[in-house]
Amino acid sequence: MDPLLAGSIAVLAMVVLTFLGVPIAYALAGVAVVGNAVLVGWRQTAMQTFLVTWEMGTNFLLIAVPLFVFVGQLAFHTRIASDLYDCVHKWFGRLPGGIAVTATIASAAFGAVTGSSVAAVATMGAMVMPEMKRYGYDHRLATGSLSSAGTLAIMIPPSIPMVVYGLWTETSVGKLFIAGIVPGILLTVGFCGWIVLRCLISPHLGPAGPAFPWGERIRALVRLLPTLLIFAVILGGIYGGIFTPTEASAVGAAAVMAVAACMRRLTWRNLAVTLRQTGTVSAMIYAILFSGVLLSRLLAQTDVTPAMVDFITRQSLNPYAILLLFTIMYIFLGMILDTLGMIVLTLPFVFPVVKSFGFDPIWFGVYMTLMQEVAMLTPPIGLNVFVMAKIAPEVPMVDIFRGVTPFVIICLTAVVLLAAFPAIALWLPSLM
Repeated sequence: MDPLLAGSIAVLAMVVLTFLGVPIAYALAGVAVVGNAVLVGWRQTAMQTFLVTWEMGTNFLLIAVPLFVFVGQLAFHTRIASDLYDCVHKWFGRLPGGIAVTATIASAAFGAVTGSSVAAVATMGAMVMPEMKRYGYDHRLATGSLSSAGTLAIMIPPSIPMVVYGLWTETSVGKLFIAGIVPGILLTVGFCGWIVLRCLISPHLGPAGPAFPWGERIRALVRLLPTLLIFAVILGGIYGGIFTPTEASAVGAAAVMAVAACMRRLTWRNLAVTLRQTGTVSAMIYAILFSGVLLSRLLAQTDVTPAMVDFITRQSLNPYAILLLFTIMYIFLGMILDTLGMIVLTLPFVFPVVKSFGFDPIWFGVYMTLMQEVAMLTPPIGLNVFVMAKIAPEVPMVDIFRGVTPFVIICLTAVVLLAAFPAIALWLPSLM
C-alpha cells in the first residue's frame, strides 16, 4: 500500500473512532498499532511499541506530571483551598457579584498550586455554589463564572498541559510556565471585570456580599501564606534558575506536605486518597501520551505531515490567516475531544506548520493553552460544564453553557490580543 494513502486512511479512522466515542488513548493506540503492522509487520510494530513505552516511561521530564497532580490533590484534601477562598472573600466579597469575583480569584490562585482545571471547578464549585444560592445569585452567572474560573488553573503555572506540550515539542517547560503568568493574570482581570460590570448593570444577578473590617481582612492574609509559599517555591525556583521544572515538581510536593503537616492536616487518610487519585489521573495522562507518540511514529513513516505542511505553505496564506484556521479547528475539536487529546492529536500536524511560518514555540504553547480553556467550556463536551452540572444538578445544562458564553468570548478576545501583542506571553520568559 502506498504510505501516503495508508497515513490518510489512518487519520480518517482516528477521526471516525473519536466521533464514535472511543476514548482518545484507545483510538490513537489502535490506529497506530494496526497502521504500523500493515506497513512494517507485527514483529517490528511490537518492538516499536515496547521502545516507545520504555522511552516515555523513563523520560525524566515526565516525572513532573504525577508530582504536580499530587501537589494539587493534596492541597485539595487538606483544605488549603478553603483557606484561600476565605481570605479572598474578605477582601473582594463586597464588590457587585462579589462571591463570583472571589471564586474567580481563588480559582486562579488555586491553579498556582494544582495545575488542574477540573480540580479547581470541583473544589470551588462545591464550596461556593451553596453560598451563591443563599445570596440569590442568578443560576447562569453562578454556574458560568465557576465553570470558567476553573480554566484559569491550566494557564497559571504550574500547568500539566504545558508540561505535555513542552515534552512533545522539545520546548522549555520552565519558559512555558513563566509565559503563562501575564496571560493568566489578564484573563483573571477580564473575568472579574465582566462579572462586576454585569452585576452593576443588573444588581439582582449577583448581590454584593458583606463588608469586613480592616482588622479581620489583615488577619485573613495569614491564611494566604500556605498558597503563596508553595507558589513562590515552585515558580521562584524555576524563574531564578535554581531548579528545573521537574525538580520543581518534587520540591513543590515536599513543600505542600510540609505545609499540610505544619497545619496538622496531613493524615494517613488524606495521603492515601491523594496517592490513589494521583495514580488514576497520571495513568490516564500517560496512556494518551504513549498512544500519541505511537501515532506520530506512524505518520512519520507515511509522509502525511510533510505533505500537509507542503500543501499549506504553497497556498501563500498570511500567517494570521493560518492562525485563524487553527483557532476555528481547535474550537471544533474542543467540542468532541478532551484537552490532552487535542494536544496529542494535532501537534504532529500543526507544529511543523507553526515552525515553517516562524511562530515562537513558547508563544504557540500559550496560544494552545488558551484554546484548551475554550474547549473546556464549549458544548457538547465542555468538561468543566459537566463537572459543574454534577455540583448543581438543579441547573439545566443549557443554562450553564449560556452562562459560560461571555467567558468564552473573553478567552477568544485574549487570543486576538496575544496575536497582536506577542510580548504579552514572551516578555517574562525573555527576562529569565
